[in-house]
Amino acid sequence: MKRQNVFIGFLLVGIGAYFLLRQLQFPILTDFYSWPSLLIIIGVAFLSHGYISNDYKNLFPGTIILGLGIHFHGLNHYSFWIDHWGIYTLIIAIAFFIRFQKSKSGLFPGLILLVISIFAIFVPDKPSWFNWIDQAIASIINFWPIVLIVVGGYMLFNKK
Repeated sequence: MKRQNVFIGFLLVGIGAYFLLRQLQFPILTDFYSWPSLLIIIGVAFLSHGYISNDYKNLFPGTIILGLGIHFHGLNHYSFWIDHWGIYTLIIAIAFFIRFQKSKSGLFPGLILLVISIFAIFVPDKPSWFNWIDQAIASIINFWPIVLIVVGGYMLFNKK
């Protein structure tokens, strides 16, 4: 199996299975016929490719995409799901830990993000200096398409 075709193969099998199950309309799976399920499929494809082909650089984005898919699915279907910006830093921390498992890099940023996530989500009386983070995240949430455009433009025009 060629390495470059493994990811595309996993992605096509996952998306094909998604649409086949959607056409067959199994009543048990109706909650999974949504766009977060596509994120979960893409994340699983990245992770499968990373582990099977020993291409560990795909573990980080795979974990983030899978985590976002699970999070958005949980927000849409479960009333107990936490809707807080700390979940996003928690997902990135988990991605650092999974990358550390295979490449032995990224432990320190993962630990820092984990501490920030736990503090942001579970500490009810945060110090006043912590409010600037809530305000910054609220601004990013309002203007996230601009953040995507800036990051994408940087990646396109960066000459490294």
